[in-house]
Amino acid sequence: MSDQHIPSDRPVTFGIKTTPMRVPYQDILRVWEEADDLPEIADAWLWDHLMPIVGPKDGQILEGWTLLSALAARTRRLRLGLLVTSNRIRPPAVLGKIATTVDVISGCRLIMGLGVGGTVQPPDAGGIAGENPAAAEYAAYGLTLVPPAEGIARLEETIAILRGMWTRDVFDFHGRHYTLTGNRNEPKPVQQSGPPLLIGGWGNRTLRLVAEHADIWNIPGPPHNTIDYITDRSAVLDDHCEAIGRDPRTITRSVQYIVSYDDPAADRKAITELIAAGVTHVVLSLRSPYPPQAARWLTDEIIKPVRSTTGELHQPRPGSAASLGA
Repeated sequence: MSDQHIPSDRPVTFGIKTTPMRVPYQDILRVWEEADDLPEIADAWLWDHLMPIVGPKDGQILEGWTLLSALAARTRRLRLGLLVTSNRIRPPAVLGKIATTVDVISGCRLIMGLGVGGTVQPPDAGGIAGENPAAAEYAAYGLTLVPPAEGIARLEETIAILRGMWTRDVFDFHGRHYTLTGNRNEPKPVQQSGPPLLIGGWGNRTLRLVAEHADIWNIPGPPHNTIDYITDRSAVLDDHCEAIGRDPRTITRSVQYIVSYDDPAADRKAITELIAAGVTHVVLSLRSPYPPQAARWLTDEIIKPVRSTTGELHQPRPGSAASLGA
């Protein structure tokens, strides 16, 4: 393994995540519309769950891609996506059509966030205490958990399907898990060759897929994963890039960080340390309920002070995807 992560010359950018768990649509819309007017926030994110995965099971959840489409129509500048889409919920070509539609509606602002989705996992995996929360969720919606190796193989086929249907007039695919005959996807995404690809995960096989295919790599930050663990995983990604001859600096290193409203100083310290460790994209995840002017609060209490401390004063021009690997 490499002894030191290769530094990136990318400017650090910030996103915002509104986890739509026990939150009404109007509250999510309020935060996104506010963030859309703040150039310090480059992008906005949802998740892809169908039931609450922590706490009481009776809270409301809005389906991620449907919600994303609605928010795309109500914003004008923010890059947007799901952090991350479960590869186990929708057939790949159906997902490709959905994503194409959102890219068209948004005017080429979609980032295609993808993850393996629900797999068979032991308790306490991935920094989440207790039993695998996907087990109850998938059972409730008639979905099946698969072994991790199968999940990786299915994700790799999905990536190939998305690329094919986004770029080719007529597309056939014959894989181990998915088969397409005569796929036609019109209109194509507005973004040439399709939206930039973000892959979320931290396992060795997932990181190999990141090296081979992704523009952006995302991993949950503290408290789910320590900075030392993120640094270790980033070094593994560097090794995979070296093995296939890819410059690791071409991959944006992205971390989700859950913000605490009562201790912004601690948040600033942790985020500054993440940036020092090589992270170039920080998604600030809001806990519900969202306070008034939540996006402005993030800008004033987190983003601007961190930029001042780290010297990361540069911001990409509005609507630019350069810093996110597009």
